[in-house]
Amino acid sequence: MNIKHSVFSTIILFVFVTNVLGQSDSIQEKGLKKYWNSLFYGNIDRTFEKKMDMSFVVAPCYTKEGSFGIGGAATALYRLDRKDSIMQPSDISLSGSATINGFYGITIKGNNHFKGNKARLSYRLQFQHKTLDFWGITYDACNVNPISEYTKRLVNWESDYVYKLTKNIHVGAALNIKYADLAKMANPAYLEGQRKAYFFTGLGVSIQYDTRDFILNPKRGIYFMAREIFYPDFMSSYHKTLFNTTMIFDAYNRMWSGSVLAFDLYGQFNNQYTPWPLREELGSGDSRMRGYYGGRYIDCNQMTAQLELRQHIYSRIGCVAWMGCGTVFPSFDKLKVEHILPNYGIGLRIEFKHNVNVRIDYGFGKDTAGFLFQFAEAF
Repeated sequence: MNIKHSVFSTIILFVFVTNVLGQSDSIQEKGLKKYWNSLFYGNIDRTFEKKMDMSFVVAPCYTKEGSFGIGGAATALYRLDRKDSIMQPSDISLSGSATINGFYGITIKGNNHFKGNKARLSYRLQFQHKTLDFWGITYDACNVNPISEYTKRLVNWESDYVYKLTKNIHVGAALNIKYADLAKMANPAYLEGQRKAYFFTGLGVSIQYDTRDFILNPKRGIYFMAREIFYPDFMSSYHKTLFNTTMIFDAYNRMWSGSVLAFDLYGQFNNQYTPWPLREELGSGDSRMRGYYGGRYIDCNQMTAQLELRQHIYSRIGCVAWMGCGTVFPSFDKLKVEHILPNYGIGLRIEFKHNVNVRIDYGFGKDTAGFLFQFAEAF
């Protein structure tokens, strides 16, 4: 559940409801003893006992984009082979929110580890209907244009199937499907002649080097991923074949007791004539440039870097502090140092499931700040 600019009372209610609900099957448990067990021990790994170890939360929310509403989220851990104690568990999460002004969205995402630990399927499915502020589709336009507005509808599927060649090296295949359209545009000229609706199908390949101990909350290891996706013109509603390159480098290292220093370097690169649905929106995800309004800066390419210190405090509670920077740009020859934007913030961590945190971050940037709620670490 991606909730920015939330009021402080929502955080308190979120934490309270999270602990009260505990396990998803706690409503079937009777007796005060079982209730207190689920309250205080909901973070114990039960994936060897249950087919699906699930917890959920529902709470009112407020966002700058959507006003008041209600949001909910659920996460679950499971094992396809409950006799394998070495392989990390698979995960799936669902989050959604709806507000009084018609802002609603649902996201399903997860990582499925197949038996034998030779293959993994990572996926994300999104349905969104949002009325958003809009400044344009290039950094220069976003930097000077007056604020405008549009309604965006999006259906998005992203998936990566990877196969383990060696202990740490994986090769993969990717499938991306996206449909996006704009309605009720206050200023259609901001699209610079592009259409209001597009459909894309992308096919890709990837190579990964991965020594992380746990995907959702790494304590040690290195992750490197290079992926190339192409969008053939005959499989999309655009008249040209497009290419997209993604590069990620993450590193994790234990410092002192209870601490992890995490580093993330990210790059996403597209053709100069890429249409708006495939362009990069700074801060639009829940992992990078936290605190920025998604879509405040848009262009064909994006590069970000961040360094985060994670510290366990007591029991299921921890905190983080991070600093970083990033920008969007049309092409490398037009990448300007003065366009690099700052990002920093602090966050609270609550172990919601075994080794899976709820994170409540407050990020700052250039003339912006905002809350972010989500399951699992940012990277």
